Amino acid sequence: MKLASRIALIKPSPTLTIQAKANALKAAGRDIIGFGAGEPDFDTPLNIKEAAIRAIHAGFTKYTPVGGTDELKDAVIAKFQRDNQLTYRRSEIVISCGAKHSLFNVAQVLFEEGDEVLIPSPYWVSYTDIVFLTGAKPVVIRTRVGDGFKLQPAQLEAAITPRTRAIIISYPSNPAGVCYSRRELEELAAVILRKGIMIISDDIYEKIIYDDQPFFTLASLGDELKRISVVINGVSKSYAMTGWRIGYAAGSEEIVSAMTKYQSQNTSNPTSIAQKAAVEGLNGPQEGVGMMTREFQKRRDLIVERLTAIPGVTCLKPQGAFYVFPNVGSYYGRSFGEKVIRNSAEMATYLLDEANVALVPGGDFGHDDHIRISYATSIAQIEKGVERIRLALLKLR
Repeated sequence: MKLASRIALIKPSPTLTIQAKANALKAAGRDIIGFGAGEPDFDTPLNIKEAAIRAIHAGFTKYTPVGGTDELKDAVIAKFQRDNQLTYRRSEIVISCGAKHSLFNVAQVLFEEGDEVLIPSPYWVSYTDIVFLTGAKPVVIRTRVGDGFKLQPAQLEAAITPRTRAIIISYPSNPAGVCYSRRELEELAAVILRKGIMIISDDIYEKIIYDDQPFFTLASLGDELKRISVVINGVSKSYAMTGWRIGYAAGSEEIVSAMTKYQSQNTSNPTSIAQKAAVEGLNGPQEGVGMMTREFQKRRDLIVERLTAIPGVTCLKPQGAFYVFPNVGSYYGRSFGEKVIRNSAEMATYLLDEANVALVPGGDFGHDDHIRISYATSIAQIEKGVERIRLALLKLR
């Protein structure tokens, strides 16, 4: 059977692949420490679950408008006003089946063959494939660890060509937990405005930020920036609602209308019950968000301390999200028995096979000397898993 050529351009999601393999090994009886999933280990707050149960009992189980209910759009509008000092109308909001779906839809309505889309690395694994599927070309800008993995204005300016349509920028970032100050964002914004490209701002980890650092989305820094921005967010990470699949996008009425039309032909509306739950998440008590973030910060401090105590391993301290991105490149070229570790994929395989630790190769994020570890798991699992990694690395000769 002949498949469409576009499917050859992309790869399966490595994070989901690793998680599936880890789950299969656990089911087979292996004691696997799972550092792969980008998913809070906390349960969805009770008030959100109860809102969904009420929706079921009330019979709110039918189709909704394609782009989401007015009630949820209003909750999103209130969130933007409250948290980001951004004002949107209902016609400038679209609700989708997760932030990934929002990103896919906006790429489909904005990009086409001949366009270039800038993606700073290390980047979330799906950005490049989402761009490939539009026929456009992802242009990766490799950031430097010496700059804290932050995109520099000169790098941005050098990467822009007449074909450049937009930049996808995300912070706190997956995989390195990078955050930008207001001044750093303003310096990037000056280049963006001068060059006349669009901004796709992935703010999904907005609430998971540490050390009292404020969050600014680029669209909030001025009316002109808002005009050229599409802001992507969702409830998955902040409210431990990954399986509920609710994301949203805010942008110009023209773009949002196009996204809604596109969505009408691929998924129709997001799940009605999940929309009711998301309303409660956005409008209800927010104490759970702070509780989770404080716990993640404790885990961050522990895992960075333990990883950097391993000889030859370096690791920037994340400022947000719940991942670390340690450099293990000093162990490449070493072997265990007949196995020679030459790259991050082989390192991830080795650690899974020999240490029973599941994590994601850094090469999938654009930096092959690194591995990505999610610390969205318990302190006990972090301590046990990092010790396994330490022992496994020290076995290499």
